[in-house]
Amino acid sequence: MSSSLLMSRIGQQITLPGYFDVPVMLEDACPIGSYDSLNYKCRVRLPDESLEDTVISAQEVAVTLGLGLDDISPEKPEGSEVENLRYAIILSLYKQGYKIQDGVIYLPDNPSKDDFRALNKLALQKKIDISGPGVRPYEDQLISYIANGTEIVPSAIRPKLVVVKPHTKDELLFRYACLHWSIPVSAGYGRRLRFLVFDENNGKLIGLFGLGDPVYSMQARDLWIGWDKENKARNLYHMMDAYVLGAVPPYSMLLCGKLIAMLVCSNEVRREFFNKYEGQKSLIRQKTRLPYLAVVTTTSAFGRSSIYNRIRINGHQYWTSLGFTQGTGDFHFSNGIYADIRAFVEKNCVPTGKHIAWGGGFRNKREIIRKCLMQIGLSPKLRNHGIRREIFIAPLGSEAIQFLKGEVSHPCFHDWPASDLSEAFKERWLLDRAERKPEFREYTRKQYRLWPARTNFQIGGT
Repeated sequence: MSSSLLMSRIGQQITLPGYFDVPVMLEDACPIGSYDSLNYKCRVRLPDESLEDTVISAQEVAVTLGLGLDDISPEKPEGSEVENLRYAIILSLYKQGYKIQDGVIYLPDNPSKDDFRALNKLALQKKIDISGPGVRPYEDQLISYIANGTEIVPSAIRPKLVVVKPHTKDELLFRYACLHWSIPVSAGYGRRLRFLVFDENNGKLIGLFGLGDPVYSMQARDLWIGWDKENKARNLYHMMDAYVLGAVPPYSMLLCGKLIAMLVCSNEVRREFFNKYEGQKSLIRQKTRLPYLAVVTTTSAFGRSSIYNRIRINGHQYWTSLGFTQGTGDFHFSNGIYADIRAFVEKNCVPTGKHIAWGGGFRNKREIIRKCLMQIGLSPKLRNHGIRREIFIAPLGSEAIQFLKGEVSHPCFHDWPASDLSEAFKERWLLDRAERKPEFREYTRKQYRLWPARTNFQIGGT
């Protein structure tokens, strides 16, 4: 049965016996479920002007429309590739829990962080499914780096930064830990630096972070810095964005996410950035310059952050909140539908012009999704998932912002050794937390497992 039969009744009164005792106004309707098990999600307006959502079966729709049972067998949308893809995208968004009306996505009423996690659930599972073949055979060894709570001695924790190199066991561990994040972790853009943080006292993983190129335009960030177009184009080179940052359990239960956020600001990270990019020409400008890492930015996973807020020691605020993102992105297209979107765009669309140094093809995932939505007649506003994330910035020098604005020639870096930052964290948060919240000792590494146990696999690399 074509969904257009029900859609034609939007704005009209219908009766839904068994759901409502009186006729109701149909405000919106959308098919959900598979082609061979089709239901319809309906929004109706009651006589008192309140709105209600309900899901009815295809058979119930037939009764509402006065059709016979022979007319209600669900069928795949007929017609063009465009119609099929449009249907699949809308169905995917509904399955994630979004409401759609007039081409705009609406979040659940009064959403909590648990609601946000639920919206990411399908995308996270897709990420695990894709990564499974490369990571799953090694889980028994990788999980050995996750501590049991009884293996942690809070007063003896000694964090150690380890740079992640390609094709090593550290890279595999980094990938494995990222699969446990509450939102899908991207690979980062452009330049990349990845770090693991181990506890030297027991050899277990405390957490990780990854730095990549920042987005070019971010209104809250650019207004706070106050740079002009020319200085931003020249000095964005001196900024990196922490696209993933956090602690793993049971260290996360001891507020070690704050420790990881502090270590991002350390001398060791700045020096690694300098050593990696010294002497290299920038991709677009083809210029060689001193690779000063002056500023790091990041965004929270869901709304207001509890990790970066109040990281203040001895009068210094390490991270500053700049406001919130507008709630746009592409994670809600990453749950299996993106492959179809990309295939359609590569077949039917032309990449936007860009600098030849970037290579051929489309700029990024955002461009692919935007072109697809426009090509198939869906609103580009569907990119607005509505989950606004808090933006933070960490200047790594007393004159870092003036440096970005072109007013001084050096950021005047803070002297923050990782060891000093670790001790400051221990005194400010760790010891008190361990005493007040001893439940971390009950954690066991088997709780971290993603797949059933497998054995006799060896990890290559160094």
